[in-house]
Amino acid sequence: QVQLVESGGGLVQAGGSLRLSCAASGRTLSSYAMGWFRQAPGKEREFVAAISRSGGGTDYADSVKGQFTISRDNAKIAVYLQMNSLKPEDTAVYYCAASLIATIGVRPGAYDYWGQGTQVTVSS
Repeated sequence: QVQLVESGGGLVQAGGSLRLSCAASGRTLSSYAMGWFRQAPGKEREFVAAISRSGGGTDYADSVKGQFTISRDNAKIAVYLQMNSLKPEDTAVYYCAASLIATIGVRPGAYDYWGQGTQVTVSS
């Protein structure tokens, strides 16, 4: 069992930046590939970004390439999502997830553990 907790969400103006954090208690995240997903009201949960176990490989949804950056800090037992140039359409609940598989996953089913989510609201 891995308990993931997201933080850093909130209300920001369009064009602003926000950094989300995901941390776990009891286990290091170094054993997991990590991902960020988001879900807007009335929509399916969608892939945002993922990072490999080593941190050397990353993947992004086309919609956020060049805008968001995923990183990990195993010494602090955390992964991050830096979000720049935020737009109202980025408004969603953002979820952190951990996967036992070695490769980066882009589907929710590839992940074994999930956080509770943190709300990000971007105003115009």
